[in-house]
Amino acid sequence: MADSFTEQLLDWYRHCGRHDLPWQRNPDPYRVWVSEIMLQQTQVGAVIPYFQRFTERFPDVQTLASGELDEVLHLWSGLGYYARARNLHCAARLVNERHGGRVPEDLHSLQALPGIGRSTAGAILALGRNRAHPILDGNVKRVLARYHALPGWPGRRAVEQRLWELAAQYTPGDRAADYTQAIMDLGATVCTRSRPLCDACPVASGCAAQRLGRQQDFPEKKPKKTQPVKQVCFAIIENSRGEVLLQRRPPAGIWGGLWSFPECPVETDVAAWIKRVFGSTVCGLRRDAPLRHTFSHFHLDITPVRAVMRTPPAAIRDQGDTVWIAPGREMILGVAAPVKKLLESL
Repeated sequence: MADSFTEQLLDWYRHCGRHDLPWQRNPDPYRVWVSEIMLQQTQVGAVIPYFQRFTERFPDVQTLASGELDEVLHLWSGLGYYARARNLHCAARLVNERHGGRVPEDLHSLQALPGIGRSTAGAILALGRNRAHPILDGNVKRVLARYHALPGWPGRRAVEQRLWELAAQYTPGDRAADYTQAIMDLGATVCTRSRPLCDACPVASGCAAQRLGRQQDFPEKKPKKTQPVKQVCFAIIENSRGEVLLQRRPPAGIWGGLWSFPECPVETDVAAWIKRVFGSTVCGLRRDAPLRHTFSHFHLDITPVRAVMRTPPAAIRDQGDTVWIAPGREMILGVAAPVKKLLESL
């Protein structure tokens, strides 16, 4: 059964798979690594332009390791899940220090790097070195769960373990790169989350979910939880030249290491807060309509409050974690999507 599944999939990939994605051209381990990190929880179409810009600026591990985090985050701005970029940058430096600038060739060493789990490590070795290592991303989970009508949410340990066993069972000793790309392509283009194209599926004849007419039941969805809503005020502080103050966020937490507007609780007297924190009075205080930004685990309602600082103190002029920027001018700083949107509106 395993040989049949694998051979059918490889034959389909030969004729119908994707062969011209940017990271498939010269698929060295570094380029595969960057693509796999970018593709986590992100669609291929969204990733392609980011990948091309990123690898043009950072074509290899050494270049990335020597680059500044601000520029890495700038090139990542808009892609989301910024911990991926911070981990990628940190891992590149570790590869440079500990592995002579060469991406490790064994699973254990790869998984020891920040941001690389078992599936990503397997993909780097399979796609970048044609090594027979299974992967288990969202597409692969969906294909295998449907093919076997496997009950249970894949986030549960026992279900995930069974999926790993199946993934290893089907991964061939040779042509591992083709097989890995094939099963990802099948999940992305045929065995899709909604409205799977079963008539075009090369393994439909052996698919238990298709035979039962229960494709939408597998894999089981994560038990739903109501997402909490958090609120914050963005203080959009301008100086007399029309420049806007940004602060670097702490390295951990949401938007870690990115630049953002100073934040305070929504119920705060913003003028008094600016006086206390930055030592200057303000004029022209105005609250704009709130905007919502949704993360994977909560909603963030942002209230922008615009204010003009009467006399910007020298103590906060471009020192360390604060910077004045002129809206509309190109900047090499990493900013989150809602910050970019607000800057563009100024």
